[in-house]
Amino acid sequence: MQQFTVPQFIDVEDKIIGPITARQFVIMLCGFLLIGICYRLFNFTAFVMIGILIFGIFGTFAFLKINGMPFHFFVLNFIQTSKRPSLRVWNKEFQKDLLIQEEKDTNISEVPVFEPRHYTASRLAELSLIVDTQGVYPGEADQSADIKASKTNEEEAEKDKNKIELVN
Repeated sequence: MQQFTVPQFIDVEDKIIGPITARQFVIMLCGFLLIGICYRLFNFTAFVMIGILIFGIFGTFAFLKINGMPFHFFVLNFIQTSKRPSLRVWNKEFQKDLLIQEEKDTNISEVPVFEPRHYTASRLAELSLIVDTQGVYPGEADQSADIKASKTNEEEAEKDKNKIELVN
């Protein structure tokens, strides 16, 4: 029997430069590029203020973890939670009003109610045989329908022959 090594700690990111992971490195690289652009665009005082702000934001997204999650996952979860209502109330009457209004708008006619079929034990055995054979066995009811269809086809062919004979 072959033995395989099972990877462990798959939720831990790989470290590429000392204690810094690839995700943290890319985030900080983007931050430093943005700070470099600010250096070229603004005077020194504005550059220092904006640079500190950018460094703080990108450092937070790169290194801060809340409840063991990276900060960007926390921000995404916070946004999703704040978009949803905090209290959900089910109002049964409201649903009934909507259904009545939809029926009036679409003028849907009453759908006939079909009574459920009650199968006998022999019919259930036949149905299970059809399922077990994956449809190869057509079943007795289907065979009788095929026989009826073949009889009507024969009758139609005979009528066509009679018509041809009358025409000749």
